[in-house]
Amino acid sequence: MSDAAGQHAREQIDAIYRSDSRRVLATLIRLLGSFDIAEEAMHDAFTAALDSWPIGGVPQNPRAWLISTGRFKAIDRLRRGARFDAALAAAADHLEAVTPPASEMDEEDLVDDRLRLIFTCCHPALTPDARIALTLREVCGLETEQIAHAFLIPAPTLAQRIVRAKGKIRDAHIPYQVPSRDELSGRLDAVLHVLYLVFNEGYSASSGDSVTRHDLSAEAIRLGRLLTESLPEPEAIGLLALMLLHDARRAARTSPSGELILLEEQDRALWNHEQISEGLALVERALSSRRFGPYTLQAAMAGVHAAAPSAAATDWRQIVALYDVLLRAEPSPVVELNRAVAVAMRDGPESGLALIDAILARGELSEYHLAHSARADLCRRLGRVREAIASYERALGLTIQAPERRFIERRLAELSADRSGG
Repeated sequence: MSDAAGQHAREQIDAIYRSDSRRVLATLIRLLGSFDIAEEAMHDAFTAALDSWPIGGVPQNPRAWLISTGRFKAIDRLRRGARFDAALAAAADHLEAVTPPASEMDEEDLVDDRLRLIFTCCHPALTPDARIALTLREVCGLETEQIAHAFLIPAPTLAQRIVRAKGKIRDAHIPYQVPSRDELSGRLDAVLHVLYLVFNEGYSASSGDSVTRHDLSAEAIRLGRLLTESLPEPEAIGLLALMLLHDARRAARTSPSGELILLEEQDRALWNHEQISEGLALVERALSSRRFGPYTLQAAMAGVHAAAPSAAATDWRQIVALYDVLLRAEPSPVVELNRAVAVAMRDGPESGLALIDAILARGELSEYHLAHSARADLCRRLGRVREAIASYERALGLTIQAPERRFIERRLAELSADRSGG
């Protein structure tokens, strides 16, 4: 093979690694029954491809080749280790006997492997933190350091969390499968919750120099599509709609220099209207089932924003009504806070401020920076400059993300200038 052909093969391997490595891993986990052995096998398979494909050419079915090669590499590793541990020889014999050749692998099974991996990583027996960490690492393919940074966790702590989760799956014999219809409700809830948290971290990063983490939000949307294609449950559809509608605004949420732009000030021409159309259709589909829940209700609110031609034309009456339903379905102080902001837009800042003050008086959101930021904004709109400054300063002390901090600092500078001028 020529140097140019060899380079082309290596570029194809890189592209296949980016697009298919997690699919290969998902199938190897099913075939080998171990996260760690499967990861080693996958890397061995790609290493073998780097040696083989530039010489012999890229196989007709690269993914099947990688899976088959990974399986053989794993069995070979076990046989080499069998010199010191007889149990490994038995394990190698078992894998060789039960694993079908690549030519017999069904494409539908390979797709289902991704679903199996998601449900395994999000099993209710694991703690919520472990589910998130394991999903990001094994399903999304993010490095341990990336996940630790995104969730403000030291990398060694995150690594231990993943190790413990894998150990729990192994020791508790958690099945590597999509749950039966009888079990689906509770299991699907755990998966959707993890995807929701992953998307939220991507949509509004908890720390760092960027407002968004597109790698996280894109992975959540990709997995959401996979779920709805195979398991078209109303809340899975609703969550996908919610993610698409929020993500559609991504290009308008920051300035070219990375500064935060609020919803009411965004250039709606920059919104992804193809995504909005898809999201709105999914909302209608979920609502028509009459079996929807909190994700669909949030998606319906996002749809109201997306359908409004301008901020001034937003139907706040409908949004408040949707929040009323959401509060009954899933009561929480954060939902109350968001409803209070919507009430302020419908009835005026005084009405919203009274609701926020009542929430803060209970103490539940005293350490939540967005509660103080929302209070500050309503005080600013009412001309209560001193209170606005105090609330913005409280919000600033609780805010980690750099663009949010700069936004609050600009608001404080404007208010200080207004007070000095007055």
